[in-house]
Amino acid sequence: MAEGQGIMGGEAIRVLIADDHALFRRGLNMVLESEEGIDVVAEAEDGEDAVAKAEELAPDVVLMDVRMPRLGGIEAARAVRDSLPSAKILMLTVSDEEEDLYEAIKAGANGYLLKEISIEEVADAIRAVVQGQSLISPSMASKLLTEFNDLVKRAEEKQQFPAPRLTEREMEVLKLVAQGMSNKEIGDKLFISENTVKNHVRNILEKLHLHSRMEAVVYAVREKLLDIR
Repeated sequence: MAEGQGIMGGEAIRVLIADDHALFRRGLNMVLESEEGIDVVAEAEDGEDAVAKAEELAPDVVLMDVRMPRLGGIEAARAVRDSLPSAKILMLTVSDEEEDLYEAIKAGANGYLLKEISIEEVADAIRAVVQGQSLISPSMASKLLTEFNDLVKRAEEKQQFPAPRLTEREMEVLKLVAQGMSNKEIGDKLFISENTVKNHVRNILEKLHLHSRMEAVVYAVREKLLDIR
């Protein structure tokens, strides 16, 4: 274990590494353990293992891969956020898909970094999120800004028109989408099939003239169609 004081002059920052690639975990562990003020308390090989170890060990930071077996990193991040609100969650992944970035942010991640960064930079990222910073890889930040700029433009173009009317069932589906639920989870909650949920989501997007689940949620909140608590 690395000796030394943490960044705030207290105990070392306690880190949990969750990644299904053993060699990557081991390499990251070795680098972080050589850093002053950082202590790797455990490794997890899948999402379920990550949630269980986070609840058991209460780490300060969870390094979480997006693509993992049994339970994906985004679902695991959401579970860790619910059970351990004080923990900082830093997604460290090869996925540069916009939807993964949006879902990670909705799940409460404090950062989203691509594995294109050098392994030595991870320690600085850990210290940064502990200090309250939010980190996103530059290429992903550019995509995020472009997406929201497009949202703002479309919103301005539609301001003079009344919000399209959704059915009661579509409102129920939209509210559950806003809570980050998958189509299967929504189907289970409403006692309808996953295909029916997909049809509702498609209808919602068509009515709102939007292109993604995230856009539908942003639009709905802005237009006060629902109240996300």
